[in-house]
Amino acid sequence: MASGRSTGTPQRRGGSRPPQRGKNPVAGARKRTSSAGRSAPKNRQVPWLLIGAIVVVLALIGGIGFFLFDRSAQISPWRPSQDNRDPSLAIPGIVLQAYEGQHHVTPEQRVAYDRTPPFGGPHDGYWAACNGQVYPQPVRNENMVHSLEHGAVWIAYDPARVQGAALDTLTAKVQGQNQMMMSPYPGLEQPISLQSWGHQLAVPDATDPRIDQFISSLRGNPNGVFPEVGASCDALGPGAFDPANPPPFEGQPYPRDALPMNYQGTSGAGGMGGAG
Repeated sequence: MASGRSTGTPQRRGGSRPPQRGKNPVAGARKRTSSAGRSAPKNRQVPWLLIGAIVVVLALIGGIGFFLFDRSAQISPWRPSQDNRDPSLAIPGIVLQAYEGQHHVTPEQRVAYDRTPPFGGPHDGYWAACNGQVYPQPVRNENMVHSLEHGAVWIAYDPARVQGAALDTLTAKVQGQNQMMMSPYPGLEQPISLQSWGHQLAVPDATDPRIDQFISSLRGNPNGVFPEVGASCDALGPGAFDPANPPPFEGQPYPRDALPMNYQGTSGAGGMGGAG
């Protein structure tokens, strides 16, 4: 007998739909609430005003530093100026002697100099080239002294005690530098002696800081510390002074006919009446 139950798909009361799988209604609601609560991100602005202010401050600091550095260089205690006409006077050990300039002797004459090496007094009418010459052999005093009259600094060294690195150090201070010259000088009391017209300084080694002080103070000093400001350091040419074959050095004792320091010789280069 047929029963009263239906064999078809069972019907749910009220016609409600079955819940969808894989979706969490609570999580979806939270997501919507969270999205609604956030505002859209804003574009961040570059602080150009602040960057510009920093650049200006750095530029001012750099300008002030450069001014102070340049100012300190200008007021170096070893640089001649109108307020400090001869800075070498403050160098410990400096020797000073006043000499008259422009008293010339002939190439055959010798002068009985009062200092070793000499740094003033009568001298040959032709000056030694002094635009950075490093002479490998001793040079005649009378020619070297004339170069001092032109504002040169002469570094003399004892070849028995100044060699190797010490000699290289001195050479670097002279080579290629106008109003500078260097030569060996046998028999010095100190290993190194520096000469400028009327000035002398003896030092024990090539690293002595007084060497640079002497050079900075006196090389080409424009304040009248040597007789012929602006005179040339170039050799006059063949027949005058040859830097490649300079007149040889003659040391002491001086011959009996050597001229005294008060000798009033001719003026002009080589006794020819030219400036020198």
